[in-house]
Amino acid sequence: MSAMTQQARPRRIDLLGVATASGASVRGCGMGPEALRVAGLVEALMELEHVVADHGDLRRPQPELSLDPSSTRLPDERKADVLDLAARASDAGLAILQDGYFPLFIGGDHSISMGTISAVARHCAPKGKPVHVIWVDAHADYNTPDTSPSGNLHGMPLALLCGETEFDESFRGAWLGRIDPHDVTIFGARSIDREERRLVQARGVDVVDMRKIDQLGVVAALQKVIDKARAAGAHLHVSFDVDSIDPAIAPGGGTLVPGGLTYREAHLVMEMLHDSGLVGSLDVVELNPFLDHGGKTATLMVDLVASLFGRSIMGEEAGPVEFITEG
Repeated sequence: MSAMTQQARPRRIDLLGVATASGASVRGCGMGPEALRVAGLVEALMELEHVVADHGDLRRPQPELSLDPSSTRLPDERKADVLDLAARASDAGLAILQDGYFPLFIGGDHSISMGTISAVARHCAPKGKPVHVIWVDAHADYNTPDTSPSGNLHGMPLALLCGETEFDESFRGAWLGRIDPHDVTIFGARSIDREERRLVQARGVDVVDMRKIDQLGVVAALQKVIDKARAAGAHLHVSFDVDSIDPAIAPGGGTLVPGGLTYREAHLVMEMLHDSGLVGSLDVVELNPFLDHGGKTATLMVDLVASLFGRSIMGEEAGPVEFITEG
């Protein structure tokens, strides 16, 4: 019997929203979790015969009323929000994983991954199980406070999680789990800052940029990532940013870059990840309904998540493909 046939379908998918835009420079993606629910995320998963538990949203405490919009709050205040939510998301995600369920984190800007991937790392570390991350994104998000041109924390989560030393003590704590940069693949990149590029190369992060995808095709490019994770016996975490998709079909993001994944390429990524049977957790981030066009991007993201969880074009039985869950 193959490794795939031995996996068990999750008894339950646990949905956790992290409603924040504190890591970003553009307001609006804090509304992303609710937009995904309105677009039918829970119903799509239930139609696939998954049991879904919705834990609602983590969010920062309501600030005092002020004439200043939240996008202009002081950087230290926004940083405190990001780290508070990271610690809470890490603890909540760890509890979901320890109960044997599949955590589906919906954001919110990409800074939420400081907490979500931390939860996975904390869960897997005592078992000696490696964590592999596929970061589907137009950006590398591997800046540090020293290298970031903008200072926005949604451009730094991978660097923090991979242990870059420029982060001061305020970024550390029992909530923070680490991952090995050699076990990270950035998929679909097409906008990486100069100093960030040097760090990524120095640390051995695998970058499958859009040129490689154009040259190799999605199947060959992604199969290498899947094969590496399978050979390592890894828990595969998928962190999917809206801006990985071409803005022509996914306009609802705050940091859009032309030339992204097409509709079919994005679905193929999710279908192949489902077929791998290796995925144990998922982030969906950076949906900004304020910038979306009539829910176009939210609906697409729901469809993509459904592909990851087994929706097929013809509706045939998925066969032996299942997900890993561990108590």
